[in-house]
Amino acid sequence: MVVTSTDDEMAIAERLLDKGSGLKISSVSLLGAKYQQGFFDGGLSAGIGLDSGVLLTTGRATNAVGPNQSDSKTKVVGSGGDSDLDGLISSVSTYDANVLQLDFSTTTGGLFFNYVFASEEYNEYAGSSFNDVFGFFIDGVNIALLPGSSDPVAVNTVNLGSPYFNDNDLDSFAKPPFDIEYDGFTDVFTAGITGLEVGTLYTLKLAVADAGDRYFDSAVFLQSGSFSSVALASAAPVPSPAPLALLAIGLCGFMLVPRRAVVTPQESSSC
Repeated sequence: MVVTSTDDEMAIAERLLDKGSGLKISSVSLLGAKYQQGFFDGGLSAGIGLDSGVLLTTGRATNAVGPNQSDSKTKVVGSGGDSDLDGLISSVSTYDANVLQLDFSTTTGGLFFNYVFASEEYNEYAGSSFNDVFGFFIDGVNIALLPGSSDPVAVNTVNLGSPYFNDNDLDSFAKPPFDIEYDGFTDVFTAGITGLEVGTLYTLKLAVADAGDRYFDSAVFLQSGSFSSVALASAAPVPSPAPLALLAIGLCGFMLVPRRAVVTPQESSSC
C-alpha cells in the first residue's frame, strides 16, 4: 500500500465523489495537520478490502503503511477533539481530531459511503477508556453504525471476537497477516441514508479522533468514488489469516492490560 499525504481539500473531495451519481458538492473544509490525511492506493494487496481512496488519521497518514512493527505507533498532533465525537462516547474527551466536512445536495435523496476503521488501540485497550472513535454525520446525526445496531464505530464497539473485526496484533501473530501498521481493523462498512430532500443543501462531516489521551493512532479508510447516491459494491472481502495464525489467536487469548504510565510516541524515521 502507498500513502501520499495531502491537505488539498478539493482533491480529496474529487477522489471520494462518484461522479454522475446525482451528488453535487458545493464546499469543502478540512480540519487536520497537513500530514494527518492522504490518498491510499494498493489497499487490496494490503488486505483491508478497499483498493484506493482517502485516509483520515489521528496521527500521521503515512504511518499506516505496513508491515506492522509496533503495538503503539503514535504521532501526537497536539490539536483538539470534536464535540460530535465526544457525544458518541461517554466519560472521556477526544483529541487530535481529523475532520473532513462537505456541503452537498442530491438529486436522488440518497447518500452512501464505504469505509474501514483501524486502530493501534487494538487489542490491549478494547473495553477501556481509550475508545478511539469515528463518526459520519449528516447535519449532526451519525450514520456510521455497526450493522443492525445503533452503536457507533469505535474501539469498544467492534474488536476481538466481533464478526466484523480483523486482528493484526503483534501479540496475536508471530507475523501479522495484513500489510498495514494498525493492530486491527473492521470489515468494509457502508454508511447510508435515504429520504433526503432533493436539491436541499446538507452538511456531511467525517471525523476520527483519539479518545482518553493523544496516544496510539486510529484511522478511517474511505473508498474512492463511494460518496454516491447509490450503494456501491464494497470491493473484495478481507482475506482470512492462515490456519496457523488462527491457532495462535486461540492459544494466546485476549487480555486487557493496564495502560503504561509513560508512553513514548513512536514514528517511522522514513515518514
